[in-house]
Amino acid sequence: MLHRLLFCLLLAPFLVVLVQSLDPTLNDDVLGLIVFKAGLRDPEAKLQSWTEDDYSPCGWDGVTCDQRTNRVTHLSLNGLSLSGHIGRGLLRLQFLQVLSLSNNNFSGSISPDLAHLWSLQVIDLSENSLSGSIPDELFQQCGSLRSVSFARNNLTGQIPVSLTSCSSLQAVNFSYNQISGQIYSALWYVRGIEAIDLSNNLLDGEIPEGIGSLYNLRVINLGKNRLSGRIPWDIGGCFLLESLDFSENYLSGGLPESMQSLGSCSSLILRGNSLTGDIPHWIGELTTIETLDFSANRFSGWIPESLGSLTVLKELNLSMNRLTGELPESTKNCFNLLVIDVSQNGLSGDLPSWIFGRGLQNVVLSENGMSTAAFNQGLRVLDLSSNAFSGEIASTIGFLGSLLSLNLSKNQLLGSIPTSIGKLKSTNVLDLSDNRLNGSIPSEIGGAVSLKELILEKNFLSGKIPTQLKNCSSLTTLILSQNKLTGPVPSAIANLSNLQFVDFSFNNLTGSLPKELTNLSHLSLFNVSHNHLQGELPLGGYFNTISPSSVSGNPSLCGSVVRRPCPSVHPKPIVLNPNSSDSSNGSSSSFNHRRRKIVLSISVLIAIGAAAFIAVGVVVVTVLNIRVRSSMSRSATALALSNGDDFSCSPTNDPNYGKLVMFTGDAEFVAGDHALLNKDCELGRGGFGIVYRTILRDGRSVAIKKLTVSSLIKSQEDFERVVKHLGKIRHHNLVGLEGYYWTPSLQLLIYEYISSGSLYRHLHDGPGRNCLTWRQRFRIILGMAKGLAHLHQLNLIHYNLKSTNVLVDDTGEVKVADFGLVKLLPMLDRCILSSKIQSALGYMAPEFACQTVKITEKCDVYGFGVLVLEVVTGKRPVEYMEDDVVVLCDVVRRALEDGRLEECVDERLRSNFPADEAIPVIKLGLICASQVPSNRPDMEEVVNILELIQCPSEDQEELE
Repeated sequence: MLHRLLFCLLLAPFLVVLVQSLDPTLNDDVLGLIVFKAGLRDPEAKLQSWTEDDYSPCGWDGVTCDQRTNRVTHLSLNGLSLSGHIGRGLLRLQFLQVLSLSNNNFSGSISPDLAHLWSLQVIDLSENSLSGSIPDELFQQCGSLRSVSFARNNLTGQIPVSLTSCSSLQAVNFSYNQISGQIYSALWYVRGIEAIDLSNNLLDGEIPEGIGSLYNLRVINLGKNRLSGRIPWDIGGCFLLESLDFSENYLSGGLPESMQSLGSCSSLILRGNSLTGDIPHWIGELTTIETLDFSANRFSGWIPESLGSLTVLKELNLSMNRLTGELPESTKNCFNLLVIDVSQNGLSGDLPSWIFGRGLQNVVLSENGMSTAAFNQGLRVLDLSSNAFSGEIASTIGFLGSLLSLNLSKNQLLGSIPTSIGKLKSTNVLDLSDNRLNGSIPSEIGGAVSLKELILEKNFLSGKIPTQLKNCSSLTTLILSQNKLTGPVPSAIANLSNLQFVDFSFNNLTGSLPKELTNLSHLSLFNVSHNHLQGELPLGGYFNTISPSSVSGNPSLCGSVVRRPCPSVHPKPIVLNPNSSDSSNGSSSSFNHRRRKIVLSISVLIAIGAAAFIAVGVVVVTVLNIRVRSSMSRSATALALSNGDDFSCSPTNDPNYGKLVMFTGDAEFVAGDHALLNKDCELGRGGFGIVYRTILRDGRSVAIKKLTVSSLIKSQEDFERVVKHLGKIRHHNLVGLEGYYWTPSLQLLIYEYISSGSLYRHLHDGPGRNCLTWRQRFRIILGMAKGLAHLHQLNLIHYNLKSTNVLVDDTGEVKVADFGLVKLLPMLDRCILSSKIQSALGYMAPEFACQTVKITEKCDVYGFGVLVLEVVTGKRPVEYMEDDVVVLCDVVRRALEDGRLEECVDERLRSNFPADEAIPVIKLGLICASQVPSNRPDMEEVVNILELIQCPSEDQEELE
């Protein structure tokens, strides 16, 4: 009996564990995880296996348990597209050791309650959308914590002080956030730490001394912050350091001597600082270095010969410094070197032969003063541009079978392009521009079938453009300008369907442009200016909107773009020979007599017919005039009755009718409910007038602007001259002017009616407004740019750009309105302009405030830049808060400086936009809105840039 009792007492603990594992009511893990799941969005049903009916969570996806206790120890849900907040349900997992939720869409702040998970050793919440500061309480009791990563979130605030008390901590990664403040020197007291990554934040101040006490440190990355001062003198105390990255800060001074003790370092990156002095000779003692990047600093002097001791070196980047002398011959001992970049220095002398005798892949020696060159088969990238290389291009260039990019531009190379160039089967980029090459472009160039960019401009090349280029089907850029090429533009060019940029300008090309060129659907530039081309420009595609400057300097070209009509081809008239005869002279004389009678009869008939036609025409015109006068009288009466406003001049002094002119279509309005200027049909008000909607007799809706500048308008003759000129301007991104109405006291402009309203309404009007997709916004921006570019080509300045003057039709096409109205004013007086367009606050260029600066097209560019930012951000140019005025341009510029541009995109897009389009578009908007007019691009350049930014796939699904 005693033996049984002792046996039961010994077995009791194991029975408790067994009961706990079988009874779900005694295991908090199921409940905790179910509560955690309830607060999540799981669009891909990755947590489908999690169900509250299970006794244990140990079989659930992403969950690992201790086999002995069946309690959860690991929760790894990386990259499952989960979103929501990290809920308190996790606090029930009291045996949790690893919490890894990286690469999801979790939002909200980091809960300080995670500190209550006493067993937690690893926290990885990287690559989410967490915000707020890192709670100090999280690290106040962190006895078991080994690794913590909050990288790539939206965290702010400072590094928590309590972090320095985590003595067991081995790895910290807070990179790619917005953490500010200084690095505490107490961080160096965490002796066991092995990896620190605080890169891509807003840290400032100096790197504190004492880092040398971190004997176990292997990786430290403080790159892309705002750190200043010197590199700590005791950095060499980190004997085990393998990777050091202090790049893109504001560090100054020379390299500390202690760095020569970093005998285990394989990666040393100090790029983009203000470090000075010579590159020390002891650099050769760091024999484990594989990557050495000192680029974009202020190092001077010669490159040390000791560099040759770095036998495992793979990548060497000393570019953008002030180094002089020659590239040391000893570098040939760097047997593993794959990439070398010493561009943008002051190096001179001959290029060492060893560069082309080993397996180098990328060689960039541009913008130095080196000379002579040879080639090597192992290269993938060779950039020798902007040097002093001379002589001919060796025929052995064809042996570079693996070369992807070859740039020999801006040298003094002579002779012809070798035919072996066609053997570069893998080459994507070939740039031989700005040299002294002559001869023809070899037909063998067609063998370089992988070419995407071929740039041969600014040479002395002659002969014809080879038709064999059609074999280079991947070509996107073909630049052959400023040579001596002759012959026609080959129609084979039209087979290169990927072409975007073509420049044949300043050559001696002849013939007509092939009609097939209109099939090139991706063209952004086609420049054939200053040649001897002739005939009609192709019609269709890109050529419908081609810039006149791209075809100028070809006197025999004709078409609407060059404003030169093409000669019409008429059938030759039938001419009867009066001396011809089928019989004798007598009969011939008789025939001539009869012929004169017939001719006389026909002449009489023609004269009688013409007189009758003129008489009928006079009667018709008279009747029409009477009818039009009657209709205008009714229209004038309708205007006065429906508007009920007092005009600036007394109506009793006005004639009973005005002058109504329609450029196209019916010249009458529907009477009754749709009388002109009906207040119920008012569309909006602006600096130049009030806009109403009405209907023409032919059923078309039009928008009528009643001008409110009658006291300033010029004479009727000048008014009609300006309006008729504006009426001739036609572009699919400009609102068409259809006609006008004139009396001395009332002037109306009649525009095409755009039913979907203004851009302002789409962006700002009402809480229930529809959110424009990114694709719609990009289309709007590009359309505005094209419309303005067309105006500027006609030497017409808009002056009054704002979102209410940009309309969007039912198809999503944008149309710029109200252009050229300042031409109606007696003079372009700044005071008058400012008063008339005061509603454009925020869009007006700073030139308006400076009497000495000329008003030019750059004013429109400024307004366009503000409009771009308004479209992308969804914010008004100026927002009035309770105690402050927020200017959109300033907000976006600060975001650019802080590296937060993506945050500026309209939150209604919910991050569903292509950053590779949105970020360049925002930067373009800021450039256009520069305070200095000369810094702003021309609108034609803006169009080209936008078309470059735009994703190439036109049929991609719209981002919502």
